[in-house]
Amino acid sequence: MDEARAVLARLERVEALGREAAPASALLAELRLLVGEAEAWVRADRPGVDAEDAVARCAAALEGRLISTTT
Repeated sequence: MDEARAVLARLERVEALGREAAPASALLAELRLLVGEAEAWVRADRPGVDAEDAVARCAAALEGRLISTTT
């Protein structure tokens, strides 16, 4: 569950950066770290699941979430 907590904490940081209108470089750095943490979570939680596919779906969902909070 440490992996899940790391992902949730990272999401909170990403959302805070969005609210603060942080520079795109700061937001992108957090998103890159988020993808790595999401991959670690999937690997720990679901051995044998295609982690790349799961991370891609997570990234797509996050993209939609970020778009909806900024528009």
